[in-house]
Amino acid sequence: MSKPPMAAIFAAMATVWVQHSAALANVTLDSPVPVTVAAHFVGSNVCASCHTPEFSDWNTSQHHDAMADATGNTVLADFNDTAFTYAGVTSKFFQLDGQFYTHTSGPDGQLRDYRIKYTYGLYPLQQYLVEFPDGRLQPLPIAWDTRSAEQGGQRWFHLYPEEDINHNDELFWTRPSQNWNHVCADCHSTDVRKNYSADTDSFQTSWSEINVGCEACHGAGSRHLEWADLKHTEQSVDHYDNAGFQAKLGERKGVTWSIEPNTYKPVRSQTRETDHEIEVCAQCHSRRGQIADGYQAGKPFLDYYRPTLLVPPFYHADGQQRDEVFTWASFLQSKMYAKGVTCSDCHNPHSGKLRAEGNVVCATCHVPAKYDTEKHSHHKPGSAGGQCTACHMPTTDYMVVDPRHDHSLRVPRPDQSVKLGVPNACNTCHTDRSASWAEASVRKWYGHEPQGFQSYADAFAAAAIGASDAQMQLQTVAGDLAQPSIARATALSQLDPSISGAPDILAEALRDPSGLIRLGALHAFTDDMPDTFASFVTPLLSDPLRTLRVEAADVLFQVPETRLDLQIRSTRGHAIDEYVASQHYNSDRAEARLNLGRFYVNRGDAAKAEDQMKAAIQLSPLNVPAYVNLADLYRAIGRDGEGENLLRQGVKVVPESAGLHYALGLALVRTGKIDAALDELQRATEIEPDRAQFSYVYAVALNSTGESAAAITVLEKAISAHPNRRDILQALVSICQAHGEYALAKKYGKRLQALTSAQQLR
Repeated sequence: MSKPPMAAIFAAMATVWVQHSAALANVTLDSPVPVTVAAHFVGSNVCASCHTPEFSDWNTSQHHDAMADATGNTVLADFNDTAFTYAGVTSKFFQLDGQFYTHTSGPDGQLRDYRIKYTYGLYPLQQYLVEFPDGRLQPLPIAWDTRSAEQGGQRWFHLYPEEDINHNDELFWTRPSQNWNHVCADCHSTDVRKNYSADTDSFQTSWSEINVGCEACHGAGSRHLEWADLKHTEQSVDHYDNAGFQAKLGERKGVTWSIEPNTYKPVRSQTRETDHEIEVCAQCHSRRGQIADGYQAGKPFLDYYRPTLLVPPFYHADGQQRDEVFTWASFLQSKMYAKGVTCSDCHNPHSGKLRAEGNVVCATCHVPAKYDTEKHSHHKPGSAGGQCTACHMPTTDYMVVDPRHDHSLRVPRPDQSVKLGVPNACNTCHTDRSASWAEASVRKWYGHEPQGFQSYADAFAAAAIGASDAQMQLQTVAGDLAQPSIARATALSQLDPSISGAPDILAEALRDPSGLIRLGALHAFTDDMPDTFASFVTPLLSDPLRTLRVEAADVLFQVPETRLDLQIRSTRGHAIDEYVASQHYNSDRAEARLNLGRFYVNRGDAAKAEDQMKAAIQLSPLNVPAYVNLADLYRAIGRDGEGENLLRQGVKVVPESAGLHYALGLALVRTGKIDAALDELQRATEIEPDRAQFSYVYAVALNSTGESAAAITVLEKAISAHPNRRDILQALVSICQAHGEYALAKKYGKRLQALTSAQQLR
């Protein structure tokens, strides 16, 4: 781990001053000053003299304490020979020679001492980072509750209290899923460079500042210092854009909010034209994957990050937060975002705190006389239920003790809880009442079901269960310009391009000005995309946004060169280079190694593909797709025996993986070991009874061995769970007819005919 000492920072600053003093000595006041030094990071301390209030706010913020060296001043937990027991393992916490240690279970399950190198976070919990010889930083799963004792804090607790996680689990603290360098670093320090070496499987991760400093949001500050110096000496600064920064976070500058007298609705004085500020916040306050280092304010978010859309298991069907998704995608669903609100309208960006407490912050735009009343909230003003956030921003607890508000700012919809099973704000407080009670109460208040800004829950719920009309509903959401872009993008991502109407919608979406919409449309095309859709995707190979170029390359690299014209081949080559670079950037992860393996399979380079897939298994022995894909590669190159052995190895490592049992079953079918194959296929259906494909293949295999009655039983169970699966209905009709079950064949034949007719009508 490397970081520049303060002396080096000040030396670099001094060099900048000398260079520009020398330059100024040779020009007249009206001469343009040549810019010869690229912007670099200078550290937050240099901001204090000119930006004292902002620096003071930041100095006491959670951003300031996002990460720190573990010292007596920064460590908040009790390391005075304390202990905590979890899953039968007692971990101890102690100090030695002024340093902090834990005695806990390691990657092999053995207890040993680990030195705490860094603190990680501040409130309501603090974690502790251990550095390993290969440069990995791993956070302990036992954290310190920094809340007061009265609030239940001042204690050690485990982040997965309901599970018994040991060293064989993917969530164990030393495994890749908990790796700081990949998962956490970019949001807890400034100007992070991951610096992973695939050759040595090690990190040399660096940063410009250990915590989230001023430049994490504003960008590298050296040219701003130049600008400030010239301005102070009354020199010309016309050649500096944005005061020396790449972009100014000025979307609120000069903006006022007024209230329409008749409707009481707030109106922004000017339309927000850019999302610079929101994207700066999104770099950390979003659920996303990273494809490159180097994001700074003003650069496109989608050049560096691949955001998660509103899909399960991350979001509920109505778009409410479910998994730990942070804030950005929720806020993009809100009416406030649509009307021009930015993060700093409500939050002081330097302290991170709200600009006012309680309902006062909402009163900035919403007239209290209308909204902060019992008539509006149906709760007494000042009560817990009378808080705006109680109804419009309910919380979900993450990391056990950290309640986070849902920023989609939606109207409570208990009717959707009854219909779709999604949560609602009413029952967040009234836990002793049912959703039906809440629905009836709301209907009594308003005389009808409430209608919020978001109206895509039915479509996403239908898609989640594979309902027969799901595609029709998704097409409606995708084509509705009144819907939030992220909701439309999510709908687009789930469209089936082969369904009538979808190609036209996707073609238009791929030309949309919104990068998010184009990204959602790209997600609709999968690895088994027919070549006929290649012309849809090829223009995205030269998209202005890197994430979209990479996604387009990912979709298209399986299309043979001979089916593309020369210009597209050249364009694709550049995008594929970016795709490969993005995978190499993430080659510390098994998923990226597997992607590279798939890429080399498509290129016909079996040796490189095998190397990458083996590396994926080496990095993460619990990664099921790596075993399955490598076994499939062995099958393709005539090494089926090695594939079978590999899958048996995988089953030993991950015995509860239905996918591995299924793949092994297919491999055994190919080698004629039918009885053993049936055992594996049966096991797959037992582990994941809801996977229709597993049941279908198992039933076909049973039927092939003469066990038609058992096959029909398996298929009937599957069709009851998946009533719209044509392949299962076709198999039922065929098997029932072949074995004299004519009544059953007729029954399922009618269902198949009705389903086919309904799909043709759509």
